[in-house]
Amino acid sequence: MARRLRPVELDFIENAPTRLVFAARTAAGPEAVYRALAEDVGGWPLWFRAVTLARPTHGGAGREVRLVGGTRFEETIMAAEPERCYAYRVDATNAPGIRALLEEWRLSPADSCSGTLVRWTFAVDAPAPLRLALTAARPALGQSFRSAVRALDARLTSHRPAGQ
Repeated sequence: MARRLRPVELDFIENAPTRLVFAARTAAGPEAVYRALAEDVGGWPLWFRAVTLARPTHGGAGREVRLVGGTRFEETIMAAEPERCYAYRVDATNAPGIRALLEEWRLSPADSCSGTLVRWTFAVDAPAPLRLALTAARPALGQSFRSAVRALDARLTSHRPAGQ
């Protein structure tokens, strides 16, 4: 890894200089979505096209993630609340300019019958030019997120046992 980032706590999600928030719905319930996010870390490349490798580290307390194009992250899990929240902080990366980065996946029931509202917050501190570039990239990041959630939902609902 090229650079260590500033360690931040969960409150960074609310007070980061740049926050990009996206939401999408799944037919799959919060329990299945949470398992895919937090427990099947190695499965991320099967549904999130930008991810080429994801693996747990430090006995599940961290993750190593690689993206298309060669960006790498070493992460610490900051929150793992079954069916509610999964958040991780980037500790080291080869991506230039980033000073601090925290991502949170917040889950809530989509309605009274079934499904999940998935909200992804990408919170970052970086120099102004990079913050502007990330803000300009919001549509592409949103499309990547929505595509990933659709693929995850298809994967989860195709593996659903009969009668559920």
